[in-house]
Amino acid sequence: MTGGGAIPKGEFGRIRDFFAPLTGGAADSFGLMDDAALLRAPPGTEIAVTADAIVQGVHYPPDAPPEEVAARLLGVNLSDLAAKGAVPLCYMLTMQLPPDRDDAWVGRFAAALADRQAQSGWRLLGGDSVRTPGPDAFSVTAFGHVPAGTLLRRGGARPGDLLYASGTIGDAALGLMLAEGRPGPDGDIAADAADAAFLAERFRLPLPRLALGQALRGLASACMDVSDGLAGDLAKLAAASGCGAELTAPLVPLSGAARRALARQPALLEMLLCGGDDYELLFTLPPARQKALAAAARRAGTPVTRIGVMTAAPAGEVRVTDAAGRPLTLARPGYRHG
Repeated sequence: MTGGGAIPKGEFGRIRDFFAPLTGGAADSFGLMDDAALLRAPPGTEIAVTADAIVQGVHYPPDAPPEEVAARLLGVNLSDLAAKGAVPLCYMLTMQLPPDRDDAWVGRFAAALADRQAQSGWRLLGGDSVRTPGPDAFSVTAFGHVPAGTLLRRGGARPGDLLYASGTIGDAALGLMLAEGRPGPDGDIAADAADAAFLAERFRLPLPRLALGQALRGLASACMDVSDGLAGDLAKLAAASGCGAELTAPLVPLSGAARRALARQPALLEMLLCGGDDYELLFTLPPARQKALAAAARRAGTPVTRIGVMTAAPAGEVRVTDAAGRPLTLARPGYRHG
């Protein structure tokens, strides 16, 4: 439905006016007027491909504005490229929208995509749009490129490698609790309005660590992004690498807002370690590369923190400890997809 008696653009009008400009006029997208596009990579590089989908009411609140939906959609896919050390190249977009999604909403969504594209240097290549009676749903297939032979993978860690995380962990999980109106085990999560706003933004607007991922090529022995919870994702990295891991909980980097929440409610520790939606990088490297890592992190402008070590324990086994090395038991290691 549209306001002011305006005639709806329809599918092809929306493609022409809202989405064709997102191609940047590149010839390989054919103005979104063909059945397929061409994918060209810079010489000497290889293509990294990833796909991620988000669904209204599952991955974002039903009343989220289109700008936040666009930021989350591109952010989660860019984070996967960051974890591969890839430079964003282009993406394919599929949209499932109900009939009452009007042109104004779609226009704002497309404008927000354009803003995110400008920040990360990629562009739309093609895609599809369909009507659905159900909730909104969006899917992106993202393409990036890396110098040949430098793709970062989950499966390269070895016992003795040091374990690191970028940025801060747990903010988004607390932000989601605030968005859903859920209190912590012992009351309010945020100490004040400023903390609440910070935590909410960390959930709503994922910040992919592209520069750091690219700086980790040739340094990290294994890498992945933290989307389903630090402890659970560490188990995946360890399993792919065929080894175990020890995570020292007090070393996990926390924001001021998360620290204040934890100080008031120590039972929130499990949520911080397992809650998900961080979109930080979790990676390993041999001890001899610590100095090189510090320089790379400075160049990328991204803080990194050592949080543990890979072990000779059975593949995928993660031991979480306190500062004294005593084991901690987590009821749920991370988010599980249905």
